[in-house]
Amino acid sequence: MFEDKVLVCRECGAEFVFSASEQQFYADKGFQNEPGRCPACRAARRNNNNNAQPRGERQMFDVTCAECGRPTQVPFQPRGDRPVYCSECYNKVRQNRY
Repeated sequence: MFEDKVLVCRECGAEFVFSASEQQFYADKGFQNEPGRCPACRAARRNNNNNAQPRGERQMFDVTCAECGRPTQVPFQPRGDRPVYCSECYNKVRQNRY
């Protein structure tokens, strides 16, 4: 059903083989497009994405723990419809829940 195809990498311009087994894999996964990059450029791109720079400081929000009343910080903005706990109280509540 599938036959090896020679494609041209859109990054480096090198020709590479899109094998019949790769085509079968793409079809099984439901991918519609052929690969646009050669295996070396795909690997380099994947490696660059894994080594991306950190996004910076996470915004923290000051809250009061619903259990013990101590001030604490959380990495999300509370909506007010659910209790927010400090890390110690959260661990206690979580252990009791499961």
